[in-house]
Amino acid sequence: MTRFPQRGRGASYDPPNRFERLNIALDDAEEHARSQSGRRTEFFIDATRTILARNDSPDVGFQVSVNPYRGCEHGCVYCYARPGHEFLGLSGGLDFESKIFVKTEAPALLRQALSKRSWAPQVVAISGVTDAYQPVERRLELTRRCLKVFSEFGNPVAIITKNHLVTRDIDILAEMAERRLVKVMISITSLKDDLILKMEPRTSRPNRRLHAIEKLTKAGIPTGVMLAPIVPGLTDEEMPEILKAAAGAGATSASYIVLRLPGIVQDLFLSWLEDHYPARLKKVSGRLRSLRDGKLSDSRFGHRMRGDGEFASVLEMVFTQTADRLGLNQRYDLDASCFVRPTQGQLPLF
Repeated sequence: MTRFPQRGRGASYDPPNRFERLNIALDDAEEHARSQSGRRTEFFIDATRTILARNDSPDVGFQVSVNPYRGCEHGCVYCYARPGHEFLGLSGGLDFESKIFVKTEAPALLRQALSKRSWAPQVVAISGVTDAYQPVERRLELTRRCLKVFSEFGNPVAIITKNHLVTRDIDILAEMAERRLVKVMISITSLKDDLILKMEPRTSRPNRRLHAIEKLTKAGIPTGVMLAPIVPGLTDEEMPEILKAAAGAGATSASYIVLRLPGIVQDLFLSWLEDHYPARLKKVSGRLRSLRDGKLSDSRFGHRMRGDGEFASVLEMVFTQTADRLGLNQRYDLDASCFVRPTQGQLPLF
C-alpha cells in the first residue's frame, strides 16, 4: 500500500479492518488527491448509555475510567487505543484521528452512575484511553462538565493529558485539590518540537506542556510528568532532560511507560518510522525486540508497560536515579472519604 503522509496527521493511511471481510482500496492517484486535500475531522454522536469503563489490568493504577470521546484528534501515531476503532467498523489509521465519537450525555450519565447505591467511591481516571482534552473539548466542554459532577459528589479523579487545555479548568481543579480530590499527570514524550509535530501532530508543543505543569502547580494542584511512551532508540536518550525540565516547572512526581504496539499500531508505527526517520528504523525495532524477548510487542500483564531484560533494567535505573535526585518521587494519595450523594427533590418526611 502506498502511503501519503498528511500534514497534521500521525497515520498516513487506513489499514484494513481486521473484522471486515471487504475493504475499499483506492488507487494511488485517488489516495494522493485525497491526501493533498487533507482529511477533515468529522464528529459523530456516541449514544452509549454507560460512561464508567472498568478494567482488570494490574499494570495501571485505576480500575475505573471516564472517556468522553472515542478516537482522538491528537493523532499520536503510536496510540494503543487505535485498534478500538475497528470495533466501530472503521480503521485504526486515519479514521481513528479524523472520525471522533462524542459522548454528548457523558455528564448526565456520570451523575446517574455516581448516584447509584452500588457505586463504591474510588479514584476514577480521566483519559484512560483517549485524551479528554483533545481539541474539540475546547468547544464542547464535556470533560469540564464531568469534573463539576465529580466535585459535587466529592469523588477523586486522576487526569492524564498531553494538552495545555487542562489549565482552562484550574478553577475547578484547585477547589478539588483542597479536598485531595485530584491529581494531574502531563504526558511528555520529547522536548523536540519537530519530532512532536510528526509523531503527535495535534498535541500541545513541549513548552506548552511544561507551562501547564507550572500553572497547575502554582494553583496548588498536585502535578506530575508522565514519560509515555518512551520510544527506545528515538526518545529514550531524552529521559533525564525531560525529567529535569518537568521538575523545573514544578512537577513533584514522575512515571514512564515504554512504547507498546498492539494490533495494527505495529504496522502504523513502523511505517511512520520508515517515512520520517528511516535511519532509526533498525535501531528502534532492535531495541523493542530486546525488551520483549525478540518480539515487537508483548501483551502480557506485568511485562507490556516496561519490558524485560538488560535494556529494561537500564531504563529503570536511569529513570529512578534521575527522578529521586530531582525530587520527583513524592507520593500523593487521593481521598474518597468525603464522597456524598447530593439529595435533590426529596419530599419532607412529615
